[in-house]
Amino acid sequence: MTILDKIVERKREEVAEAKAKVSSEELKSYPLFQRECYNLRESILHPERSGIIAEYKRASPSKGLINGRDSVQEVVKGYQKAGASAISVLTDKDFFQGDLKDLTEAREVLQIPLLRKEFIVDEYQITEAKAYGADIILLIAACLSKEEIQSLSSYAKSLGLNVLLEVHNEEELNKSLFDTIDAIGVNNRNLKDFVVSLDHSYNLVKKIPNRYIKVSESGISDPQTINELKKAGFQAFLIGENFMKTENPMLAIQEFTDKVNKD
Repeated sequence: MTILDKIVERKREEVAEAKAKVSSEELKSYPLFQRECYNLRESILHPERSGIIAEYKRASPSKGLINGRDSVQEVVKGYQKAGASAISVLTDKDFFQGDLKDLTEAREVLQIPLLRKEFIVDEYQITEAKAYGADIILLIAACLSKEEIQSLSSYAKSLGLNVLLEVHNEEELNKSLFDTIDAIGVNNRNLKDFVVSLDHSYNLVKKIPNRYIKVSESGISDPQTINELKKAGFQAFLIGENFMKTENPMLAIQEFTDKVNKD
C-alpha cells in the first residue's frame, strides 16, 4: 500500500465522520457558501501577477514538519502582497497538519482565488470547500476514476467553483479532459514514491490542450525555472515547500518573484 493509498483510505473514513457531524444541507447554510468565487483564469493571466500559486503547508508525509511557526493569515497576506495569483491551503489533518479553519482564516485576508488543497473523494468535501471559503478545488487523477473526475468536477462547477485537475503522466491526463476542468496541473512529485522530476512537466505540457490553464506543481526552487517553464507553455506554478521551509516565507516569495520579474 502506497502513502497515497493510505491517505485516500483515511480520507474516506474522515468524510464519513464529518457527514455524521454536519450535513451537506447545513454546510450550504454557512455564510461563505453564498459568496461568488474569484475566477482562477483571470487571476493567473492578470498582467500584474506572477502566475505563482503559493501554498501554505505546515508538514508533509515525506518531510515531516516544514513550518510550525508562521500563522496562515500572516503567510498568505505576504504571498498576496508579493504578487501571487492564487493561494493554496492544505486542509488534510493527519498527514499535512492542516485544518479546514485554515481555509476560512485565509479567506478573511485575501482578494485572490483560494484553493482547498485536499484529497477529494466525495462531493461532500466540495460542499465543505465552498462553505469554508474556497474558490478552487483540487482533483487528483491518481486517486479517482474517469467517471469520478467527471462527476466531481461537474458538481464543483454547479457550485461556481474553479477546478484544478492534477496529473502525473499521460495516462492520467487522457482520462481527465473534461469541459468542467479549468486548469490542469502536472505534479512533478510522484505521490506514490515522492521522487521529484521537472521532466514530468516538460513531457506533458504540449499534450495538454490550450483551453486549460497549464500549471506546473512541485520541485520549483529557482526563479529561472519559472522562466523556462513559461517558455515551455506553462502559465501557473504551484510552490509551497520552497517558501515555507525558510525562516520568513513572506520575504522568500518576494525575493523569488523579484528575480522572476527581473529575468
